[in-house]
Amino acid sequence: MPRNYWIGVLLLASCARRLPGEVEMAGAVVYVAEKVRTLDPGRPLARAIAVHGGKIVAVGTREEALEAAPGAEVAELAGAVIVPGLADSHAHLLGLGQARGVVALGEARSLEEVLELVRRAPAESYQGDWLIGRGWDQNDWREEQRTFPTRLELDRLFPKTPVLLTRIDGHAVWANTGALRRAKLTRETKDPPGGRILRDEAGEPTGVLVDSAIDLVESSVPPLTSEQRQKLLKAAIEHCLRVGLTSVHDAGVDLPTFTLLEQWDAAGLLPLRVYAMAEGRGESAQAFLERGPFHGRNLELRAVKFLADGAMGSRGAALEEPYSDEPSHRGLLLFTPEELAAHARDFSARGFQVAVHAIGDRANRIALDVLGSLERERPGSRPRIEHAQLLRLSDVPRFAKEKVIASMQPTHATSDMPWAEARVGKERVLGAYAWKSLLEAGAHLAFGSDFPVEEANPLLGIYAARTRQNLAGEPTGGWMPLERISGEQALAAFTVGAAYASFAEERRGKLAPGFDADFVALTVDPVEGEPGELARARVLRTVVAGEVVYRGP
Repeated sequence: MPRNYWIGVLLLASCARRLPGEVEMAGAVVYVAEKVRTLDPGRPLARAIAVHGGKIVAVGTREEALEAAPGAEVAELAGAVIVPGLADSHAHLLGLGQARGVVALGEARSLEEVLELVRRAPAESYQGDWLIGRGWDQNDWREEQRTFPTRLELDRLFPKTPVLLTRIDGHAVWANTGALRRAKLTRETKDPPGGRILRDEAGEPTGVLVDSAIDLVESSVPPLTSEQRQKLLKAAIEHCLRVGLTSVHDAGVDLPTFTLLEQWDAAGLLPLRVYAMAEGRGESAQAFLERGPFHGRNLELRAVKFLADGAMGSRGAALEEPYSDEPSHRGLLLFTPEELAAHARDFSARGFQVAVHAIGDRANRIALDVLGSLERERPGSRPRIEHAQLLRLSDVPRFAKEKVIASMQPTHATSDMPWAEARVGKERVLGAYAWKSLLEAGAHLAFGSDFPVEEANPLLGIYAARTRQNLAGEPTGGWMPLERISGEQALAAFTVGAAYASFAEERRGKLAPGFDADFVALTVDPVEGEPGELARARVLRTVVAGEVVYRGP
């Protein structure tokens, strides 16, 4: 992949003119489209961009681009809209590969459908002799089934084979008796700090484990082989490129996954930009702390992620007051505030940006306290709260005041809206998924999907942000419509905002001379196109550092 470009050419390109006597630029390409949305305030709309050496050398009319890149190949994209490279600010690459490689349960709308899918699980769903699945969500089942399932349903199908099925949010698992036996988990096993073993009236484990209790069973699952890890990651990366992602913030990688990405990057085999966050807890955490940040070609390790709490769907999100639909429970804190602050300081001192997963209002308050203090100690460290899903209204302005980035996922709102109010009540839900309020308060906003929890397609996130509706257009006018944002604001959160959240705003996030040539050509304008068309939009090109890494039909 070519890397060098002439400084003189960049100076020239800024005004879309050519220096006298300049020679032709070998390998340059001019992309011509119906519209180029640059997100550059100096020239927000154009018709063409010129690319050379992995950089943008000109943005303007077709004639201006050709003048700046003499002899360039011309790529005609009639009817297309080019936008800056789309970035997912919170995702899980290995998780996406696993979700696409094991029995997928996300489409099931009843307990019976889940069990039938598990019964017909393909051979690829086995890890060792364990049957692995992902994606069930009891909130999507028939109304009379919207409670957590038990091991007994799985035991009828698999009396001996250990079965472990991860909930859609990744914060709960459903295991059969075979899995519990392998893990030596019994009624005497105590709930670990930050975890919950659901039990029946007799005190026996039901088979559902929440947050840190997951490790009690998951630690017994045979690890992925090297071949499996490579296959899963490759499939995930290819899918990202197909949906128009040029960059992914991988929120909590383990050391084996990072090592593989590092090898691919060194060999020039990583076509997707990956901004990796080290997992802040677990076997890899200490190794990452000792290694420190890493900066490669398309791979960067500069952040660390901690989990402050669980998820609302499994009632693990830490709330200030009890759950409206479980008055005896306030959720789970996975760290004490003191522990979180100590770990955050350790990683920050080594040069890591600190990101904290916080969903409930109590977890978000604690995260703001810790990260605000950290930013004051080390100005410019750009701490992040991942999800910022349920906020006290009084905490909304603190994001700007404390200089904490809000890294949010629009499709969480449209997935959770059928049951979110039941969890927290009419008053508290007003502080949920509050993108517009955060923007108006001056916060930096970065959008993602949290895939595989949600679909990786960033256009679905833009649709959700613009409409606050599901893909059927429900509810009319949108759920809590005052929090809808414009198409340009939504696109900016997937581009400019994501770049800022990864310290890359001087290189990526907009289309301007001197910036990395990362962009996507789409069949629909994400800003002004009909929102309903976004779900049907096609990606025509995905370009990273000037290289076409995906060419659509």
